[in-house]
Amino acid sequence: MEAGVYILEAVLVLMAGLVPGYWIHRKQTTNMIGSAKEQAAALLDDARRQVETTRKEALVEARDEAMQLRQATEADAIRLKAEAEAELRIRSEELKRREDRLLVREESYDAKLDGLDRREAALHERDDQLRTRQAELEIAVEEQQRKLEHVAGLTASEAKVALIKHIEDAAKRESMTLVRDLEQQAREEADRRARKIVTLAIQRVASEQTTESTVAVLPLPSDDMKGRIIGREGRNIRAYEAVTGVNLIIDDTPEAVLLSCFDPVRREIGRLTLEKLVADGRIHPARIEETYERAKSEVDEEIRRAGEDASLEVGITDLHPDLVRVLGQLKYRTSYGQNVLRHLVETAHLAGVMAAELGTDIALAKRCAFLHDIGKALTHEVEGSHAIIGAELARRLKEPPEVVHAIEAVICQAADAISGGRPGARRETLESYVKRLEKLEEIATSYTGVGKVFAMQAGREVRIMVRPEDVDDLGAQVLARDIAKRVEQELQYPGQIRITVVREIRSVEYAK
Repeated sequence: MEAGVYILEAVLVLMAGLVPGYWIHRKQTTNMIGSAKEQAAALLDDARRQVETTRKEALVEARDEAMQLRQATEADAIRLKAEAEAELRIRSEELKRREDRLLVREESYDAKLDGLDRREAALHERDDQLRTRQAELEIAVEEQQRKLEHVAGLTASEAKVALIKHIEDAAKRESMTLVRDLEQQAREEADRRARKIVTLAIQRVASEQTTESTVAVLPLPSDDMKGRIIGREGRNIRAYEAVTGVNLIIDDTPEAVLLSCFDPVRREIGRLTLEKLVADGRIHPARIEETYERAKSEVDEEIRRAGEDASLEVGITDLHPDLVRVLGQLKYRTSYGQNVLRHLVETAHLAGVMAAELGTDIALAKRCAFLHDIGKALTHEVEGSHAIIGAELARRLKEPPEVVHAIEAVICQAADAISGGRPGARRETLESYVKRLEKLEEIATSYTGVGKVFAMQAGREVRIMVRPEDVDDLGAQVLARDIAKRVEQELQYPGQIRITVVREIRSVEYAK
């Protein structure tokens, strides 16, 4: 610091020559510097005293704080120590309690283990006893089975078969009971809905009785005409049969000849041909051919007219001409003696009545029923059942698909059954009728427990008398169902056959 002063003075000396009053200024400066030094020294002393004072105060404060902190730390340590000791005591007590509980539980487990050991020993002993008892029971069962087989005279397998048969009979009886209940419910529901429809349909349709035959009879004016029909050496009858395809039977029947042919249309043409020849009186091969062609034209016209008349009677006027002609051919065909064309008309009316009662399409039902037997006109020409042939014919002649598929519909089937099954609608030949009755009685008598069999109502009902000691009530139900199913499988018949099984118990005692 002094070196700096000296340097300052040197600078001032150098400037003395330039600045006047340098020395005066120097003196003043020296005085000022001295005064500044004294002030600085005083300030320094004050600062030192303040620092010392501050240091002492800080030491005192630090000592006080350290003392307070030490006191607080010792209090906290004492408190924490007390809390730790208290918690340790609590945990020690809890551990002791747990040890006591574990000890009690261990003693209990030991007691249970002892009990289990005793129980296991008892079970082993009981198991041994059961094995011994089971062996004894098996021996007893075998001995009892041998005794039963000896007493019953049956082996175990035979007894098993008998038991199975008994269970099967019981199950059959139970199922028959259920079937009987269900059938009764179905009959009640069906009768309630169908009785009115069928009754009204039958009452509203009145048709002719069957009178046609498969053989045509032609009356003659005299027996001399038979010789003219035969001709010289039989040339006329041979020419007639060759042209018409109809067998001419001339026997001892007075003033009549028979015409026989499997084809009813051909038989009608032959009958008309012979009728014209007899009326004309000129009978020879050329005349036979000429008359045959004229009769064939007339029969064709009659067939067309019959088809149109039947269609108009039913109310169907938009049939294909070929379909009308096929329908007309059915005028000369019969089914069980019933004219097929009249059967179709009758069936159509019945179907219309039932469709009206059921609220369905009347026109469609009548059309389906009217065409359902159309295949019978072509059965001898095309292979297959008449239903399939009729459906194919209707499809080929552009009938609506619903008509083709509904030819055997439910309403159509019901109307067909009513028309064919009503009294007087159909007839059978005597030979087939007798064979059917004999077959019915044969089927019924083939079952065990049947006493007497009576075919009644021209074979429409079979009444079966069973022995009450051999057939019970449920067995009678089963027997009726079995016979009905067998009749359906083995016989062909129009309509339906009623199977009635009668079981009668008579208790007779005498008063003496």
